[in-house]
Amino acid sequence: MTRLSKYHLILIGFAVLILLMSLIRIVTGYDDITSSGTFAAALMLAVPIGLAGLGGLWAERAGVVNIGLEGMMVLGTWFAGWAGYQWGFAAALLAGLVAGALGGLLHAIATVSFGVDHIISGVAINLLGPGITRFLSETFYKEGTSAAAAGAGLTTSPGMSSQAPPVSLPGLSSGWDLLGSLENTHWFLISDLAGILRGLTHDVNVLVIVAVLMLPLTFFVLWHTAFGLRLRSAGENPWASESLGVNVVRIKYIAVVVSGAFAGLGGVFLVFITTKYVEGQTTGRGFIGLAAMIFGNWRPGGLAAGAALFGYADGLQQRSSGAVTSFFLFGAVLLLIYLGVKLRAMLGSNQPAEIVTRTSREYTLLAGAAIGAVVLVWLWLTVDKLPNEFVFITPHVLTLLVLLVASQNLRMPAADGVRYRRGEQH
Repeated sequence: MTRLSKYHLILIGFAVLILLMSLIRIVTGYDDITSSGTFAAALMLAVPIGLAGLGGLWAERAGVVNIGLEGMMVLGTWFAGWAGYQWGFAAALLAGLVAGALGGLLHAIATVSFGVDHIISGVAINLLGPGITRFLSETFYKEGTSAAAAGAGLTTSPGMSSQAPPVSLPGLSSGWDLLGSLENTHWFLISDLAGILRGLTHDVNVLVIVAVLMLPLTFFVLWHTAFGLRLRSAGENPWASESLGVNVVRIKYIAVVVSGAFAGLGGVFLVFITTKYVEGQTTGRGFIGLAAMIFGNWRPGGLAAGAALFGYADGLQQRSSGAVTSFFLFGAVLLLIYLGVKLRAMLGSNQPAEIVTRTSREYTLLAGAAIGAVVLVWLWLTVDKLPNEFVFITPHVLTLLVLLVASQNLRMPAADGVRYRRGEQH
């Protein structure tokens, strides 16, 4: 398959996805499925997840497992809130980045220099982050301080003194607002396309655009530069890289510090959403970002798809709890498409022996997909409105389901999580 045909398949996949969303909107009657408000919220919520995922990508491509992304995000949120209410959004951005990078540096010292197990170090940072931020809140936001007078408390900071400016497409999503007019028509497919495009182009925070550009920039750096080749080689076989003159320890340090900086930036964007620091506002997004990275098979494009999926689920449940039930129908349709493709491939084979020798695992997957489609349709027909508790955990349930499916064809870096010592062959 050529590179061009792969891009064509991706475009066809997007077209089919939008078509299915439009059909489900018509069938269920929930306009929020493709509304501009839902996609605007999804974009803002996907950015922190994507940045955390990029943090995991940088570290793991260099061979360091980083499950401490959540703790690094927590550090980013507190320092962004602290700097933001005093000096504005630019200071919040810088403070959150530095705080996350310091968390990454701590992880690098523990794992690269001292050989601590990567999982243990990551868990320690996840415990340390909330502990440090609570201590800092009690120190800086206690009664009698200027911050407390400005509305801060032990679990929150004062509001940011300034926000990054939003941008829109003139004529299309602002001013005449052609996309908004088309969205309000509720025409099949046309209004859906208009709603999606308007949500992604109307009043978009300029820093969101910068964050989105980090994905192609990461792809370019890691896959099209000599530095990126050295970094990826450190994650595949650090001893071979060492024999070619690569300073593997320095590469790993750089990768993990950059990883922490990305996670800290993810925390900054959570502060931008709420306009202040709130204790516990990460709500596991560091882990979801890690899941998005794994879903994307340790590549930026797949990571973007995973972050978009989780961001959309989060945005939809915030806009309309009832619309979340549409996931049942959407999932059933996707399973039926999967069944159709697999059955067509099996029946179209000209070699009967190939059908006989198929593994039981393939038949089990087909049977599971069929049963799953039936169950999802039944749930969609019988569940009018999900309990609020289930709506709240929808993104996390989706994380588990996606990882279950994606884990069938994953290929992590060969030396990911392996303890490295200069001059020692593993």
